[in-house]
Formats: sequence, C-alpha cells, structure tokens
Amino acid sequence: MSDARRVLVTGASRGIGRAVAQRLATAGFEVAVHYRSNAGAAQDLAASIVADGGRATTVGFDVCDRAATRSALAAELEKGAFWGVVTSAGITADGPFASLDDDAWDRVLRTNLDGFFNVVQPLVMPMVGLRDGGRIVALSSVTGIAGNAGQTNYAASKAGLVGAVKSLAKELAKRRIAVNAVAPGFVETDMTEGIDAQVVKDRVPMRRMGRVDEVAALVGHLFAPEAEYITGQAIAIDGGMS
Repeated sequence: MSDARRVLVTGASRGIGRAVAQRLATAGFEVAVHYRSNAGAAQDLAASIVADGGRATTVGFDVCDRAATRSALAAELEKGAFWGVVTSAGITADGPFASLDDDAWDRVLRTNLDGFFNVVQPLVMPMVGLRDGGRIVALSSVTGIAGNAGQTNYAASKAGLVGAVKSLAKELAKRRIAVNAVAPGFVETDMTEGIDAQVVKDRVPMRRMGRVDEVAALVGHLFAPEAEYITGQAIAIDGGMS
C-alpha cells in the first residue's frame, strides 16, 4: 500500500502482540509497536520490520496510567490518526478467589480492561475523522468466555472486553469501523510456560497449544478489506476448548 494506513499494537514487544505487529506490517500497514518497559525488544522488532521493507515506529507507555497513555497518544496523533488498533497488552495474577488480594484484582483489571479504555477511547474520534472505516481488535481469552478456576480476576477482565467490544461495535458500525475480540486458548508464549503437556492434551480437543502466528493470522484477516462485515464478535481460537 503506497500510503500506508497506521495501526497501533499494544503489548507488541513480545508474544502474541509481537506476532500481530509483524503480520500487520507484512500486510502493508505502518505499525506503531507499543511497549511498557522492554524498549529494546520493541526497537528490535521495528528495525526488523523496516529491514524487511515495512514501516514501523515504537511508542512506550503504561496502559494502566491513563494520563501517561493519553499524553503519549496525543503525540502520536500529531503524526496522523490510526486506522486500526489491537490491544494485546495483558497480565495474569492467578490464585483462588477466596485468597485473592486486592492488588492481584486491581492490577489485572487495570491492565486488561481499563487499559482497553485508556488506549482505544482517545483514538476513536480521530479514526472516525479519517472517513475510511477502521478496525479495532481486543485480545480477550477463552477464559473470559468459559471461565477457569484460579483466574477469576483474569476471566472478569477478559469477559469485560467482550462486552465492551460488542457495545462499541454497535456504536461504530455506521462509520464502517469493525470492532471485534479474539479469544485465544492455550498459546505458546512466556505466559503459558510451565503448563504441563498432559493438561493441554486433556483440555484441548486438538491436543496441542496454539502458536502466536495462528492468532496473528486471525487478527490479520480481521484487518483485511473482505472482513469489514465481521463486527461485534468474540472469536475463539482455542483448538476446540470452547
């Protein structure tokens, strides 16, 4: 694409977010690679994209910090509105609900759910102003659809994203901005290290973990022109778990 549309991918320094950023860059988008603390990894990814003929920059902020997020995004918007955004930044702090402390609840909800609001809300009206449609994808989880013992806080945050996406999709459909959630199951990232292989075989009908490139391919499809009519959906990619 000669005049590349800009997209922001949060949590793009590692894992699924990194794979998504690479996928969208390959598809011709100019990607803003977001990071919170790992600037080196984000810069390495941006440099790799540029070396392959793509367009990428980096931007760092903590999605939990509303003021800092809005300040960083205001600076980004001076370069032009974003046509698309993928919110991939997320954390876990697992434990039985009865013994879950305040910090574990608050940190997960602030990052996974409040972070969606902090990032997406300032970008919506500039996206509308492009008069060119747009895409918003939130990385949810199969846990937000089906629940999981020991992850009440995580499930609540990811289920909240599904509700937010479905509602925002109704608000923005007339502007040709499609809004969806992608809900992975077990995917090979640093967040799933240590999960016993037998647990995966017992819980996943396909009897394996997913790969980050498989999730990125789904997000990439949602950004394609032919996917504009897909909106307000929570699409599981979980090997049959849900």
